[in-house]
Amino acid sequence: MVYPLREREGRLEVLLGRKQTGLGIGRVVGPGGKVEPGESHRAAAVRELYEEVGLVVEEHALIPVAQMSYPFLTRPHLSQRSRAFIVTDFSGSPTASDELVPSWWSIDEIPFGRMWADAMLWLPQALGGEFQQATITIDDDDGVASVDWEEGYANGTF
Repeated sequence: MVYPLREREGRLEVLLGRKQTGLGIGRVVGPGGKVEPGESHRAAAVRELYEEVGLVVEEHALIPVAQMSYPFLTRPHLSQRSRAFIVTDFSGSPTASDELVPSWWSIDEIPFGRMWADAMLWLPQALGGEFQQATITIDDDDGVASVDWEEGYANGTF
């Protein structure tokens, strides 16, 4: 996932999007997706950001802010791992795709009630540049069953 940040009228804003397809349809999420075979996490983030919302960014501009594991208790086929980046240096204008309908949100007005339940646990700190690492177990109702915060972050090389 990539969270583009910008300042407008003295307020920090983040680009999020309403999911149009797949897991989480209708939820507000950060742009991002799966890593293709042979692709680095940074390269995938750059590609997905462009494909989903039309923004162009260089790999070196991505700042790693989270590494999460999401086991689904009763739906193990949905379990996944995720890495998140923030970025302030990008070009282009956000454009809707088949995957996301993007919109800018003030950091103070992020619609957590329309997001996955875990977002409020880590996203505010991550958007502030504080690295977050956890295993967040998802229950039958897509809520948070448990959180196991992990210590340490070595180098941001992902």
